[in-house]
Parts: sequence; C-alpha cells; structure tokens
Amino acid sequence: MNNDEIKGKGDQAKGRVKEAIGDLAEDDRMRSEGAKDEIKGKAQESYGSARRKVGEALDELGRKIKR
Repeated sequence: MNNDEIKGKGDQAKGRVKEAIGDLAEDDRMRSEGAKDEIKGKAQESYGSARRKVGEALDELGRKIKR
C-alpha cells in the first residue's frame, strides 16, 4: 500500500464522519463536504492502487529480463 492509497482511505473515512455529523445536525453543507471528501478519497485510492500495480508489473518485467 502506498501513500496515495492510505491518504485516500483517510479522506473516505473523514468524508463518512462528516456525512454522519451532517445527518445528525441536519446540516446540508456538512453532508456535501463529506460526500466530496469521500469521492476525492476513492479517486485518490484508485490512483494509488493503479500506480502500485503498474510498479509491480514493471518490477516483474525487470526480473524476467534479468533472467
């Protein structure tokens, strides 16, 4: 897991908390911020995951070339 994946998961959790607070307080602005943070976190986690997978594929290719 890389920093982008970790930060993405953190942003998703932060977003869920904000949405819950918004629901309890009946605050639409807080709910919107939470939804935005959650979407941003999912995108960042996906980017990090893709980046990690590409790196792993390149490492594997490098090992095969060395043989």
